[in-house]
This record gives sequence, C-alpha cells and structure tokens, in this order.
Amino acid sequence: MTYKVLVSDKLGEAGIKLLEQDPDIEVDVKTDLSPEELKEIIGQYHGLAVRSATKATKELMEAAENLRVIGRAGIGVDNIDVDEATRRGIIVMNTPGGNVVTTAEHAIAMMMSLTRNIPQGTASLKAGRWDKKKLQGREVMNKTLGVIGFGKIGSIVANRARGLKMNVLVYDPVVTPENIKKTKCEPVSLDELYERSDYISIHVPKIKKTINMIDKNAFSKMKDGVMLIHCARGGIVHEDDLYEALKSGKVGGAALDVFITEPPPEGFKLFGFDNVICTPHLGASTLEAQTNVAVDIARQMIGYLKDDTIKNAVNVPSVSGRVLEELDPFIRMADRMGRMLAQLSEGHIKSVEIDYDGDFGDHDMAPVRTAVICGLLEPLVIDDVNAVNAPYLAKEKGIKILESSSDDAQEFINLITVTVRTDQGPNVVSGTLFGKSDPRIVRINDFRLEMRPEGYLALIHNMDIPGEIGSIGTILGEHNVNIARMTVGQEEPEGERNIVFLRTDTPLSREVLEKLGSYPRTRQVIYMDL
Repeated sequence: MTYKVLVSDKLGEAGIKLLEQDPDIEVDVKTDLSPEELKEIIGQYHGLAVRSATKATKELMEAAENLRVIGRAGIGVDNIDVDEATRRGIIVMNTPGGNVVTTAEHAIAMMMSLTRNIPQGTASLKAGRWDKKKLQGREVMNKTLGVIGFGKIGSIVANRARGLKMNVLVYDPVVTPENIKKTKCEPVSLDELYERSDYISIHVPKIKKTINMIDKNAFSKMKDGVMLIHCARGGIVHEDDLYEALKSGKVGGAALDVFITEPPPEGFKLFGFDNVICTPHLGASTLEAQTNVAVDIARQMIGYLKDDTIKNAVNVPSVSGRVLEELDPFIRMADRMGRMLAQLSEGHIKSVEIDYDGDFGDHDMAPVRTAVICGLLEPLVIDDVNAVNAPYLAKEKGIKILESSSDDAQEFINLITVTVRTDQGPNVVSGTLFGKSDPRIVRINDFRLEMRPEGYLALIHNMDIPGEIGSIGTILGEHNVNIARMTVGQEEPEGERNIVFLRTDTPLSREVLEKLGSYPRTRQVIYMDL
C-alpha cells in the first residue's frame, strides 16, 4: 500500500528527502496553505507533518477521513487538538529530544556572553569605540551555578558547566538527591540555591506553579550581583520585578532568550540596561536541531504508517478504539488523581502504588496506570509527559511504580486507590465511578468525602466544631468568591478534624488563601487547579 503524507509547514530538507526516498510513501510539500485550503485537500492524506504554523483543529480533522498520524517536528503540540485526535484514533507524535542539546548549549553561550560582555563589546567596537576597561569581564571557573530544573536540558547545562570547572547546585522537586549526586552536582533547596549561586539558569516548564516563580521575593534571597540566564519559557521570570532588581543592582546581569510577549513591545524597558543581553527565542534554532527534528518525525511517521511502530506519541496509541472507549472514564479519573497527588505531595517522590479493587472486567489496566503517572509528573517536570515516555521518566527519576488488585471494593463496584510516597510521607487518593462514567474522589488520606475532580479546588483541614463552615463561607463571600460546590468529610477514625472540599467558580487569590490559612481553627489549606 502507498501512504500519502502532506508536509504543510517548512520542514528540514533531510526529513523531506527521507520521506521521498521511501517507496511506500508519496509526499506532497504544500506550505502556507490557508485553513480552508488545507481542509479542502486533507481528506486524501494518511499522514500530516507540521511544525507550529499549521493548526490541526477539530474542524480540520473532521475533513481528514483517512488521516492516521500527525507528526510535529518539535516538542510543543499546542497547535494540535490532541483530544480530538485521540477520539478519532489519530496518533499525534512529536520529537522531544531533537533540540535538547541545542537549547542547553544556548544557555551556556548566553552565560559566557553575559560574563565577558561579548554583545556589548561587539556593539561598541562597531560604533567606533574602544571600551576595553569599561567592558572588563570575569571568569566562570570556581563560580557557583544554580540550575533550577534537572530535566533533559537542565542536566546537560549542569554537565557543561562542570566541564567549565563550575560548582553546580541543583533544585528539582521530582529528581531524587541520589540521582543528582550521581552527576557530581549538589542537590539543594530552592532557597539555598538562591543564597549560594553566582549564576542561576532556569529550566522548568511553564505551569501554574512556575508562572512568575522568579519574582521580587526570589530576588531578595539571591546574592547581590547574581547573573540570571533564562532560556526556558516566557512568564517564569516576573519581568517587572527583574527590572527593579537590575535597577537596584541586586541582579548584576541577565541573559534572556524568552519573554512574556514575543516579540517584546516597542520600548521594552528591560532593553534599556547595558547588562541585559537577549536573543529572539533562539534556543532551538540551529541547523542541527532543525535537521534532527525533521529526520526524527519523518522516521517516526514512516515507522507507524508501514509497521505500526509507535514512538513519542503524546496520546494513548497502544489501545484499540473500543477498549479505549471503555476505559476512558477510568483514564480521565486516573489523570485527575495523579494531578491531585502532585499538588498534595511535598518532597521527592519515592514510589507510586496503584490498587485496583473490584470489577474492572478483563481489561489491561496499563493505560490507567500510565494516566496516573502522566497526571502526577506533568505538573512537576519540564519534559513533555505522554503515554509512551511516562514510565521511562518515572524510572529515570527513581520512582518505583507498584500495582495490586483484589476483588473486594468494599461498598463500591470498583475502586482505584493511588498512594504516593515521598521522603516527607505518604498521600492517598481513592476514586470510583458513579454510574458508568461519572468520576468521584471518595477518599483523601484519612478523610472520606465525595467530590468531582475538576475545576478550582480548595482542600481545608479545620476543627470539627460548630460555626467553622460558616466562617469559611464568610471569608469567601467577603472576597466575592462563589462556591460552586462544597463537600464536608470527617477524619477516620473519628477525630476532631473535618476536611472541607470546595469547588469555586474562579481561582482563589493568594490573599484569599492566606486569609483562610490564618483563621485560628484552620489547620491547613491546599489549593488545587484541575
């Protein structure tokens, strides 16, 4: 059989040549198509190769009656409706490793350029000046580099920095200290990294926990004159707070490859500092990286179309449509349970225990297990987590995955219980289905309750005495926060504490959370965004 592949974005020539050379592949390269033009022709193709320009929307897939695979030459799949693709049985692949080295090298290049004033020296010399004394730099040898995030890119940056004879500190809430020590780096807390680092390089994903992570509070804990290298994602560094830190001299220089708004607006105030160097999001922009991702995606698409070989899929490809449909409610619930546990758990994760109790038919529960791991790791790691790489990422980070099953689900038909054990203790979440497809959380640690795992949630531990629920409602009312649903559970065995589970229509601000947490009879407030 001959398979037709459409390349709708500019792809490296090596990748296109690989597709053209395969006798079973017929490839068309048609870039700069409008959505209407693409929709008109997509029905004849089995594969679609894209970068970031093409939008693989639900409307496009409705017209793609023969499409089996979408290949993204790069990491991000924001331009692809992955849920719709999964529903239609279309595999979505990406190339997460093609530009890792390139991005890490760019961070090192930015650090060296910042240290030796290379951009400033180039500009002044071309302007006819000889600012040799003004542009004196310093050595990086024996200086301390703090690496925030120890995924693929962060670990390469640390390795290259050690080759420059730097002392490397690492903060990562997921990677175990033992695994960090194996690389001859020193695992530390975030505050200690701030306090000891001469340079700080950021390599975390942009998620709710990391937006504005590097703010005035973080800068206040850093050494005077610290050098900041930011090649991750725009929005992790609070740009207004960075401006003030540069203005005061707290930050001695910054090297920026990413910005909240790209390109930055005219008159962007950070550009007014001589000790700020910047590039237009060039982290992955090398000839080698673009060739790598083009070749990788071509090979992956050929492998799937011809041999059903699946690599770097971001949806759930290894289950038939019928089985996937039957397991879908459990998969969705498992993902939410993993996300909850990621936000409940503190410290380095040692193990994940998944117990299946009751009747799950004869299904292989591997997709459910993978959903738990994906939900748990996605908020915590910089690497893209998907159904294929989740078990490998867990293994790389020293996390043991254990499973057990029994026929007894107590008062439920079926029950999934996930226990996450960290170096600071365990957290447990249990969930079941009401009817055939309505997920409910029925246990969080020692508390019994019943709550849909969705939306903006607040988990409040307080004393079980009259008036406490009313006090919580009053605080939320004073801040114009509407409670969409409230569930109250009691500690087991019978104790003196309640757990109040709130779902609100809007996110809870830091002010509201602090007000709830400071109430005299409140023991703990945990906020979760699902």
